[in-house]
Amino acid sequence: MSVPDATLTPDARATSPGAASPCVQDRARAATPRELAAIPWLAALLPTERQQVANGLLVTEVEGGELLCCSGRSAAYWFGVIDGLLKLSEPAGTARHHDFGGVAPGGWCGEETLLRRGPYRHDLRALRRSKVAALPLEDFHALLAGSLAFNQYLLHQMNERMTQISTVREMERRSDPDLRVARHLAALSHPRLHPGVGDLLRITQQELGQLVGLSRQRVNEALGRLETSRIIQVAYGGVQVVNWQRLQQYPDASSALATDQAPNGVGSGCSGGQA
Repeated sequence: MSVPDATLTPDARATSPGAASPCVQDRARAATPRELAAIPWLAALLPTERQQVANGLLVTEVEGGELLCCSGRSAAYWFGVIDGLLKLSEPAGTARHHDFGGVAPGGWCGEETLLRRGPYRHDLRALRRSKVAALPLEDFHALLAGSLAFNQYLLHQMNERMTQISTVREMERRSDPDLRVARHLAALSHPRLHPGVGDLLRITQQELGQLVGLSRQRVNEALGRLETSRIIQVAYGGVQVVNWQRLQQYPDASSALATDQAPNGVGSGCSGGQA
């Protein structure tokens, strides 16, 4: 099974510590039945469509720091996370470098690029050792042309992505580390975008800091305040989201909770009060 050189390979710009040099395509292989079962949209397809995906889908395991695709290269695959954590960002060295967040288990990314058959606009890099699925461009378009279920999945996916873009723009305007940590955690634990996360988002404070753009100490402080608000619970190996809706609406939900808990009506009827 040959793999094009357009993607699934480290880029020459990957000079940071930990960036791997061996070609990733040398490790690509066919998906196992268990890996296919981890793809959230596959079960909704018709049997013939599922078989088409199984025949074309590739799986590769990458180390932390490796690039799966980089900005400017021709799009050849739609990427999904089976296990691990990826980061979407603009190339380092651009005039205004932006990080667009992470891709957690069950999440897929890059569909807008494949739809227009253009070059990738972002870098996609592994934050830790990850198992990644790659659906070839032509298989993606074959499903797009013939599968109603696949089109419905993409519509929901792109709608949620637009919401995330608005969130990124809001965070750029507000230099609030607690807000940034909360919104990134909400995105990574989104039940539709990352259904493979489950009850525990497996992420270290260092990885979260890389996604959010904060030091490990600032991330630790933000997690502590979110835990005090009973929105999350820091657990061994990751973060458990106690209330996803409140996490997504933070800090508004936190302020509302403080008002509800105020003794003897203190804070009630005070729309501009602080938590």
